[in-house]
Amino acid sequence: MPRKAVLLLVAVLVAAAVGAGLLASAKPPSSEPPAPAAVPAERARSLAPSTASLDAALRELDLVKPSRAKSAEDFTLAALNGGTFSLADQRGKIVLINFWATWCPPCLEEMPAMERLWQKHKDSGFVLVAVSVDTDPKKVVPFVTEHKLTFPIALDPSMGVADKYGVRALPSSFIVDKGGLMAGLALGPRQWDSRASHRLVETMVR
Repeated sequence: MPRKAVLLLVAVLVAAAVGAGLLASAKPPSSEPPAPAAVPAERARSLAPSTASLDAALRELDLVKPSRAKSAEDFTLAALNGGTFSLADQRGKIVLINFWATWCPPCLEEMPAMERLWQKHKDSGFVLVAVSVDTDPKKVVPFVTEHKLTFPIALDPSMGVADKYGVRALPSSFIVDKGGLMAGLALGPRQWDSRASHRLVETMVR
């Protein structure tokens, strides 16, 4: 079965599970990205937020928190508006990395909320990058224009970066803190303009 069909099938199944309230309790072993070398505990404590409010926001948004401190895989991809997007260049900011495709209905479902989250926090140290895994990048421009999306779009047609992050279903989202550490991940769509989403960003950018 073609990879696109497999991802679409998984995405639809994930969306159905979310709607039925099943995803909240499902945390498959493969939902976490492959772990690079563990970050020393001293560095993790100095860089990662440790407030109870952060953990509460992660739980309310149903994000999976890594079991140990780990660095997010660095990457550089072509940006839709020209130039490139590099994760390393965002150090010191909170980054939401969202993997998606134009043919993925659950991806479109969450994008309006992502746009609202981006608009509210983009000037306060928050970066949102939506990484398209479309094999034909030409389809991305009309999609973005039609849905009036303004957040940064990066292109990963070979899924090289998606594979680094262990993406097996769309959408998949990863939260990276100011120090480049993975703070949480989401399998399937989320209400990114919910109270918990805003509180998560506000807590992490402090």
